[in-house]
Amino acid sequence: MSKSENTKQFIIEKTAPVFNTKGYAGTSMNDMISATGLSKGCIYGNFENKDEVALAAFDYNHNKVNEHMKVRILASDNSIERLLVYPSTYKNYFRYPYLLAGCPILNTSTEADDTHPQLRDRAVKALDFWKTSIENQIKRGIAREEIKKDTDPTEISVVMISMIEGAFMQAKVTNRTNELRVAMEFLEKMIIGLKA
Repeated sequence: MSKSENTKQFIIEKTAPVFNTKGYAGTSMNDMISATGLSKGCIYGNFENKDEVALAAFDYNHNKVNEHMKVRILASDNSIERLLVYPSTYKNYFRYPYLLAGCPILNTSTEADDTHPQLRDRAVKALDFWKTSIENQIKRGIAREEIKKDTDPTEISVVMISMIEGAFMQAKVTNRTNELRVAMEFLEKMIIGLKA
């Protein structure tokens, strides 16, 4: 990478946790300067505006979660075990620095649904990707006769995501993990119940 590309990547990596914690509106130029140690001129010499930094930060945060999930999912060949990666990861979110501020999809969609169309579009695409990933795991499990053949992949993926995001929201708002643990244990039972 060129020096310019390295600087741009550095800015993204340093501001990504700030945007995920404070949101688009709550992240100021001073926050970006403080996180990077760079001047306003240097940041805007690499990005056109705050929007461009925020979009790149969302992509970075989302990709970190995806990379983590992909490695853990592909570590098993069994479809049920692959699905169990989701509740296992989110039940123990505090172990992963990029999830400490919360799920980037939840954080971004909550703030940007009415105020920032570009960030909203990013969150929608990320949510669609997640939903499709779960559906594909379920279809794979049905084809391999590991998951009951009458299982509806769309229904299960919507319920899984709703449970994860709802439980995550409760954990972040209340600053306690009990509800998250209860929901993820229930989700684990639901997934195990899909076994053929």
